[in-house]
Amino acid sequence: MIDQVTIERIQDAARIVDVVSDFITLRKRGANYVGLCPFHDDHTPSFYVSPAKNICKCFACGEGGAPVHFIMKHEQLSYYEALKYLAKKYHIEFEEKELTDEEKQEQSIRESLFILNEYARDFFVKTLHEHPEGKAVGMSYFRERGFRDDIIKKFQLGYSLEQRDAFSAEALRAGHQREYLLKTGLAVGGENMLSLTDRFRGRVIFPVHTLSGKVVAFGGRILKKAENTGKYINSPESEIYSKSNELYGIYFAKNAIVKQDRCYLVEGYTDVISMHQAGIENVVASLGTALTHGQIRLIRRFSNNITVLYDGDTAGINAALRGIDLLLEEGMNVKVVLLPDGEDPDSFARKQNAESFTRYIDEHEVDFIRFKTRLLLEEAVDDPIKRAGLIANLVQSISVIPNTITRSVYVHDCANLLDVDEKMLVREVNKIRLKNFEKQKKRSSDKKEDLPVDPHDAFRSIFSEDPYEKYERQIIRYIIRYGMKPIYRRFEKEKRREGKKAIEVDVLVEEGPLVIHFVKYDLERDHIEFTHPLYRQVFEEAVEKSVEADFVPDKYFLYHPDSKISELASEVMTDKYHLSKIHAKLLGESMNDKDSCLIEENSLETLVPRATTELKNAYILQKIEKVKKAMQTADSNQMITLLQELQQLQNIKKELAKILGERIILKY
Repeated sequence: MIDQVTIERIQDAARIVDVVSDFITLRKRGANYVGLCPFHDDHTPSFYVSPAKNICKCFACGEGGAPVHFIMKHEQLSYYEALKYLAKKYHIEFEEKELTDEEKQEQSIRESLFILNEYARDFFVKTLHEHPEGKAVGMSYFRERGFRDDIIKKFQLGYSLEQRDAFSAEALRAGHQREYLLKTGLAVGGENMLSLTDRFRGRVIFPVHTLSGKVVAFGGRILKKAENTGKYINSPESEIYSKSNELYGIYFAKNAIVKQDRCYLVEGYTDVISMHQAGIENVVASLGTALTHGQIRLIRRFSNNITVLYDGDTAGINAALRGIDLLLEEGMNVKVVLLPDGEDPDSFARKQNAESFTRYIDEHEVDFIRFKTRLLLEEAVDDPIKRAGLIANLVQSISVIPNTITRSVYVHDCANLLDVDEKMLVREVNKIRLKNFEKQKKRSSDKKEDLPVDPHDAFRSIFSEDPYEKYERQIIRYIIRYGMKPIYRRFEKEKRREGKKAIEVDVLVEEGPLVIHFVKYDLERDHIEFTHPLYRQVFEEAVEKSVEADFVPDKYFLYHPDSKISELASEVMTDKYHLSKIHAKLLGESMNDKDSCLIEENSLETLVPRATTELKNAYILQKIEKVKKAMQTADSNQMITLLQELQQLQNIKKELAKILGERIILKY
């Protein structure tokens, strides 16, 4: 555990723009910054960062919060792990308190796996540089590939000995757990407590890094011929590694991708390393798998422009083409470069420097649709059946492009290249898009997924069946935003003399209760309690903390260890709030967005009592429905009691309707 004083120092030091900028590209927009959301399929920038409020928010998926919660979500860390991450970033020293047994039990396995991976990386690096076998076999291989010492060091390349359990035995002696060796895939076997076998024995090692530089997995290349053995093997998926969400080299490439506003995509480890050595750093590899949505989103955080490098192997190109439609679907601007015959990115890069390599790319890259059209035309030649298949293939690719203008441009180009009717292509594209839409709609219907009309409602949609939720939420919104402000203040003009002049000054003559206390007393008076557990917890904590003079509700809840509470706080702090027509009419104001928040704060005397009254009205309406339902099966004696209760409730409903139809004025 980290002591509270240090936590507050970390919270005060962490600036949201600094933290978010480490992972996504932000552009200034007015007083805020905007970028592509890292937490969902974002085609247009919807992730806003507010330096003034020190929070971030996606207005599409709802994710966001304070710096610590952004790190928790992005890096999949616990609250205290995220605090330690920020402490390291801002050079804040701290001493951890002894963890309780329960806290120790809750420690994430993820941290242990990352620690083991770091140990393995250091072990393999040391073996490569210091062990006779490592120098004779591993280093010789890297030298043959032409890798310089600085590049070998940069990518933390290593070597695993031929000995069956050289690494596993050493890791166990160092105190690492057997189960974690198996979970990470660094070791295999070990059934019935037999000795473990190193997965990567006799191979050169390529560590795979996360976006923040942690070692998440390894790739290993065997250096001798062996039957029924793949040239490369990779770490299996685990609690910390999902190959569909990682890219080799992204940690080393992210800054260069932003600077160049372009990412090169290649296939293998050595392609990336050789290009770095040639001075081309904005390059990543797909870890030998077909591209996935997760990998594309990782690239799109830094640039929408991607150039795919192919060698002259037609079979390989056709296999890769099947995955590249995903790039179009994600809204990427895709270019393709075909390297000279007999060259792959690794061999070609070793013959180039940054200038000549970039010049070749610029001179030979073409957009993906044109490349695909030309490639398939060569196969179709004069065969009408193949030509029809080509058109269908291209239409399928164009149909997934989300941007209407881009689709139209590609349809026009393809019509010219293929000498077909453009209107026919448009019809076919629209057919596929409509068909895909219907499929998606059916899937949502089958899963009973009622997507919210307003994306801002993503967080609250899960409460849509609760008749009190929207009223309780509005009250909680006032608690978080204005909880420690008096609900009203009364001033009177008083004449005073200042030298020889008589001036009028405003003198505070009366002050209402704090918003938190007004809500507490008003609801308790009518025995109303929050029904939703999250809102109830926020309210109870606010009441408890309100006795502290330095309690600031928005900051307290934004940095709350419970991520659900921090998300709620972020939601109500960043929503573009518009007073309803009723509220605007009550206040007698015609407001623009800029004025609404200021007017809201100055109108708590009217708005907060109205919010509590609306909640009471919702309770009464629900009680009336319950009584009416009970009357359907009641006997004659029960009916009399129920009719009396219904009459009382109807009278209360009339009184509440009268209050809600009028402007509420507090009387004290």
